[in-house]
Amino acid sequence: MPIERAHRAVIWLLRLVGWLPGGRWLLRKSYAVEHPSLEREVFGLHFKNPIGLAAGFDVNGDIFRELEAMGFGFVEIGTVTPKPQSGNPRPRVFRLQRDCATINRLGLPNLGLEYALNRLRGDHRGIIVGCNIGCNLETPPEKVPADYLKVFRNLYQYADYFTVNINCDNGTEESVAPSTERLMQILNPLFDFRRGQNQYRPILLKISPDLTNEEVDRMADVMISTPLDGIVAVSGTNRRTELDTSIAALAKVGSGRLGGSPLRKRALEVVRRVHDRARGTYPIIGVGGIFSPDDVRAMLDAGASLVQLYSGFIYEGPRVAGDLCRAMIPAAESVSTSAEPVSSPAEPTDIPTTSK
Repeated sequence: MPIERAHRAVIWLLRLVGWLPGGRWLLRKSYAVEHPSLEREVFGLHFKNPIGLAAGFDVNGDIFRELEAMGFGFVEIGTVTPKPQSGNPRPRVFRLQRDCATINRLGLPNLGLEYALNRLRGDHRGIIVGCNIGCNLETPPEKVPADYLKVFRNLYQYADYFTVNINCDNGTEESVAPSTERLMQILNPLFDFRRGQNQYRPILLKISPDLTNEEVDRMADVMISTPLDGIVAVSGTNRRTELDTSIAALAKVGSGRLGGSPLRKRALEVVRRVHDRARGTYPIIGVGGIFSPDDVRAMLDAGASLVQLYSGFIYEGPRVAGDLCRAMIPAAESVSTSAEPVSSPAEPTDIPTTSK
């Protein structure tokens, strides 16, 4: 099936299962793996496990409950924009089977803020739901910050954290880091609104793998010097290097952002660079080329606190989150056991902790 048609079929199938009495229970029994050693506390939130689903799959918040029942520790919906938009003309998503990759130039199609708001209003206690927010493609540059603020403000009480997507047009050929001044025009209104709320919602910034190392450092410095809570690294790339897919096939596909296995190396580099720049004091969600337990371990070793899948879910199928969690348990148990403090009752040891 064409990839978009297959995606719609999966959405409707999971919605149907969710409507059936006991449907989510059946999904949980079939796919989910739970274990205390998998649990994480990151930016003030409790995660059942560190394996999340990246934005772009459950764009409108239709199936995040079903996806959580399939074993994901958290689900990021979106990108949500203030107004509905249909995105770029089809075909606009392509599989590169030989590279376990996808290319998309979707243009962020979604049903808009009001639809997402209605989907998130329902009870989702026990499920961590992030919201990837952006601006409409036709919004003039001077009104872009208002677009972000509108989505953020209206969904604030319904999402658990927010990811600011600064690369809103998947059809563009360029990935240029915005100036610090331009970025703060988007972020400052979000920080100001959050200060007036009783509940705290973490704000993360999603960055591109196509940034230079100096630009990655600048994004990390923005995180360190502002109330940002972390970084999501990385989005798709416009590069076409080290691919097994033929040049002729790539020419037929055309422009778009590449995700999947070819993104793994650069994603690890960016995560490691942000981690080192921030001296390991800020959470990072690592995204890009995660298919196997080894990929998860490599991303966590590079400095990520959590990981997200997208192409890995498409290629590996519905058991992938549970399989990754199951493979992590022995190592996680070993680390947990070795990390237990040993001190004399007569000489208690104070261990200083560092927090943002």
